[in-house]
Amino acid sequence: MTAAELASLEPVAEIKFGQVGIANLKLKRLDPDALAAELRGKVENAEKLFLRAPVVLDLSHLPSLPDVDVVRDLLEKIRASGMLPVGLSYGTSDNERIAQALGIPVIAKFRASYERAHDAPAEAPAASRATPPPPSREPVAEPRPATPAAPAGAGTSGLLHDKPVRSGQQVYARGRDLVLTALVGNGAEVIADGSIHVYGALRGRALAGAQGDEGARIYCQEFHAELVSIAGQYRVFEDIPKDLRGQRVQCWLEGDKLMLKKL
Repeated sequence: MTAAELASLEPVAEIKFGQVGIANLKLKRLDPDALAAELRGKVENAEKLFLRAPVVLDLSHLPSLPDVDVVRDLLEKIRASGMLPVGLSYGTSDNERIAQALGIPVIAKFRASYERAHDAPAEAPAASRATPPPPSREPVAEPRPATPAAPAGAGTSGLLHDKPVRSGQQVYARGRDLVLTALVGNGAEVIADGSIHVYGALRGRALAGAQGDEGARIYCQEFHAELVSIAGQYRVFEDIPKDLRGQRVQCWLEGDKLMLKKL
């Protein structure tokens, strides 16, 4: 088998969700038709997660930057799959010129991770990375710290939420763990920069390590999650072993793999 044939067996792109539900679509090779097929498959297999999901296209891992027309075609392929491209991730000045030509934004929240990957100094200030996401659903009022929150695991107490989180609601623990003592319902979303502890049923989405903490974990007493994610690596309900459903479960990362097991 040739190198080209082997490459064709690998996924065209890798997709990760951040703390605001925006997916970073990292293109690994330039194959628009294969990308369209992969994305259609994701939407068909997990419609609640991917249908109309906002996507930022990351071109930084391609050998060379495509021209404007090719990028326009990639964005159309993403849109045709059922997802919604909202911009390009931070890259070179050429990347920014493409974004300007297409009339789309460059999403700066991905700037620091791009620069670290290329051994360049990260210029994005820490305060901007710690800015809480705008509520994409019905907000749940939580007290805001008067000063910038410390990074997860830095000794700050966890955020305790003792009411059910219902469909369409979102609870976010900035810079700390999140502890929930009631139900997380279908269509609800709970997010933490640290770990998430659910002392009840988890039926919605749980995103731990939202600012990239790969040591974060998710614990729950009754596991029915639509999606679990740690530092952008995720698994959806369809990918979860049936013997874990309804059980006490913990989730953690081993490298790039999201692991689950009974407590």
